[in-house]
Amino acid sequence: MSQATFDEDDLFDEAADDIRADVEAHLDAAEAALPDGDAIWEAEAENTLGVLNALRSALDIGDATGHLRDAKKSYMMGERAEVFDDSDELSGRIAALEDAMADVEAAHEHASELASTIPELRGALDDLHADGGEADGKSEDESEMSTEAGDDREEVAE
Repeated sequence: MSQATFDEDDLFDEAADDIRADVEAHLDAAEAALPDGDAIWEAEAENTLGVLNALRSALDIGDATGHLRDAKKSYMMGERAEVFDDSDELSGRIAALEDAMADVEAAHEHASELASTIPELRGALDDLHADGGEADGKSEDESEMSTEAGDDREEVAE
């Protein structure tokens, strides 16, 4: 092989292009792994719990975290080697992606909390209404029975 094939400047430029391509590929993959707006805006379900579960599933970021980590590793190596002409552009993309992922993860946690709370709330409300809403906790049937028993005792005492 000729010496020109192994020229350090050419090899460095090629390595720089490879690192940049690696960062961009991982950033693209991370962005693609995030849900699109319509996926979290539209939901078809028969009840609130179904909507919350659909939302929670739509807010799953999947492999985005791994791709972002790989992009940051490659970016860090390239930045330290000073191979990027426009490192601010890549840095800005990384920061924007981190912010979006944090927002999606927070929304996912909220949807998960609501999805676990709604069945408990429904049960408590159903129990409350099943009791007839009586303040003393007695249903209408129980109140009528105790009133009739009191009437029977008054008749016996006379």
